[in-house]
Amino acid sequence: MKLVTFEAEGRRAIGAVEGDEIAVLEGAPAFASMQDLIESGAEGLEAARSELSDARRVPLLGVRLRAPLPVPIQMRDALCFEQHLRQARANRHLFGRAPARIDPADVDVPDLWYRRPVYYTANRFAVCGPEDEILWPTGETRLDYELEMACVLGTGGRDIRVEDAPAHVFGYMIFNDFSARDTQMAEMAVGLGTSKAKDWDGANAMGPWLVTADEVNPADGLNMRAWINGELWSEGRSDTMHHSFSDVISFVSRDQTLHAGEILCSGTVGNGCGLEFGRFLSPGDRVELEIEGLGRLCNTIGQRREMAGTAGSRIPA
Repeated sequence: MKLVTFEAEGRRAIGAVEGDEIAVLEGAPAFASMQDLIESGAEGLEAARSELSDARRVPLLGVRLRAPLPVPIQMRDALCFEQHLRQARANRHLFGRAPARIDPADVDVPDLWYRRPVYYTANRFAVCGPEDEILWPTGETRLDYELEMACVLGTGGRDIRVEDAPAHVFGYMIFNDFSARDTQMAEMAVGLGTSKAKDWDGANAMGPWLVTADEVNPADGLNMRAWINGELWSEGRSDTMHHSFSDVISFVSRDQTLHAGEILCSGTVGNGCGLEFGRFLSPGDRVELEIEGLGRLCNTIGQRREMAGTAGSRIPA
């Protein structure tokens, strides 16, 4: 099923996309929200499937789609694609962090990266959905998109084995980890990781729908593409992940209990962001991400912003 959270006639609801309509899921506690449906487990999914034939339908174009999980209970983003890691680090010269571009093949990748899917915890309140405008971070000059896939857990657990991890997946969706690159390069020099570079209202775009795990499998090599103003910028495949979602689930759950509804993201696919090519977004740009089987997620970039009284200033490098 292609599950959505949407707003129509002043109320929020969930449903399943069927062609150009949404079959509205309503009338049961499991259908109160996407989180409730996920927590209801196999019984809730079966009830949803049984409901489809007689469900009330609304036109897909007549509603406002929201992020499938508007306020997730938790979000983490891993770094699973080696090509992205190499190509992004090869361009540090753009920020004065190297004298010239490095051949990606010569980038020094820490051995630890090959042994574990490192990740950061994202701001679960900084979520937006399809067609939302992306706030331009204050003082930023190099705003970037990131073409990623997100996995949503259907059941939790602790110390989950890699071979058991697929049974914990509820479904998948597109994720766009918008990034303020000026800010990121400045913050990473401190050694703690990013903060404001990926942490502002609406920085985490997701959708347009959440596709249940029985309909899609990242290991099948799903085509991943990104267009900026209709121009194809990015192409990649989901099966180029060095670390699979099963690896991520197992690693994150080590010594830690995960819960139904948590979101785990793949990190950017190789060729999946402007930094890898030295190209960045501009105000008014339309960003469209597409993953085979998961739909197309579209957002528009807002206008540049400066802090009051500091017109023309930049975040210090």
